[in-house]
Amino acid sequence: MHTTPQRRLGTGDAVVLGVGSMLGAGVFAVFGPAAAIAGTALLPALLVAGAIATANAMSSAWLAARYPESGGAYVYGRRRLGETWGFLAGWAFVTGKTASCAAMALTLGSYAWPEHARAVAAAAVVAMVAVNLRGITRTALVTRLLVVCTVAVLAAVVGAAFSRPAVVSPFDGWVGAGPLAVLQAAGLLFFAFAGYARIATLGEEVRDPARTIPRAIPLALGLVLVVYAVVAVAALRAAGPDALAASAAPLATAAGDPTAPLVRVGGALASAGVLLALVAGVGRTVLAMARDRELPGALAAVHPRFAVPHRAELATGAVVLLLVLTAAPVTAIGLSGFAVLLYYAVANAAALTLHRDRPWRRALSGSGLLGCVLLAVLLPPVSVLTGAVVLAAGTAVRAVVRTGRDRGSRPPTGCGRSDPTGP
Repeated sequence: MHTTPQRRLGTGDAVVLGVGSMLGAGVFAVFGPAAAIAGTALLPALLVAGAIATANAMSSAWLAARYPESGGAYVYGRRRLGETWGFLAGWAFVTGKTASCAAMALTLGSYAWPEHARAVAAAAVVAMVAVNLRGITRTALVTRLLVVCTVAVLAAVVGAAFSRPAVVSPFDGWVGAGPLAVLQAAGLLFFAFAGYARIATLGEEVRDPARTIPRAIPLALGLVLVVYAVVAVAALRAAGPDALAASAAPLATAAGDPTAPLVRVGGALASAGVLLALVAGVGRTVLAMARDRELPGALAAVHPRFAVPHRAELATGAVVLLLVLTAAPVTAIGLSGFAVLLYYAVANAAALTLHRDRPWRRALSGSGLLGCVLLAVLLPPVSVLTGAVVLAAGTAVRAVVRTGRDRGSRPPTGCGRSDPTGP
């Protein structure tokens, strides 16, 4: 009988899970809103988001190699900074990524069947939770298939975009956007990169984590950076920033009407891949927090046959279903962006304490910390306010739970405990 997850993932599987977590919203949705802010300076904004993601990725890789456990920055925060910071990271991840699950499910529904988007989204959540419950190797296999399909669709879309006459040069007009616009667009684009550390949250299921995790995270991020850059250049060249900003499906606009059905298929497949990996990552963080009694201990159960945190994943699926049926996609994305940036800020702060004798690593982690804080405060005010309220609510609930736990752990009077005031 398995009481803990099994180490079954090699470097290739870990890279695929990371790539599958990132290829989705960024390619099929985020370029439009980002172009509305940055204009032709979309590429500099992408580079800023990629640079901050790289700093976060390396901090996560170093920490995951030292602490190859389920939970990611929740574990790192507890070990390096204290329980409170660990809880904030874990709560931010769980709430932010649960919101991301809902956003991805709704994106899938919008691409697959716009007239019944919520119903399709709900069915997708049920299906992806079911796949995750069958075991992590099934998750990696299905994610690999979805990634292959997504990349094939993107290649076709990019080819179609480059075959059209150029509207603008993707490398001109950067100065006119201004640094604030570039940073605001980078904050939106960062949402597209938030998936590389999914490998770290699966630390207990990776073989030889000290070598595999530091290799897999930058490999996954590098591959996605290349894909995003190529797509951004093709889309700007073929359509221009104004057309991208005005379009609900910017890649379809960039590639032309004949490829619209193909883009819809690609968007649905990419969203399914992201949703599948997100459910796995959230479930592992809930598992880690439940083990530490930061969340109900019943959620720490691991399935005796499939070696997955089945109760945590079922609870995650239930909350995502509720959001899918009630929340707007914009609300889910805003909450996710703020919470995920806070999560990575804690990871970078933890990494700062890890290599006191390696200045360049400390500098990289410090840059990631500052970048996350900057992008978070530049998000729309509604997103910042919603995220702050959710984090405050989690902190308040934790205080109540810990008070009850501490009281419950005190031995009752007269049960054999010696009186410290007696003779």
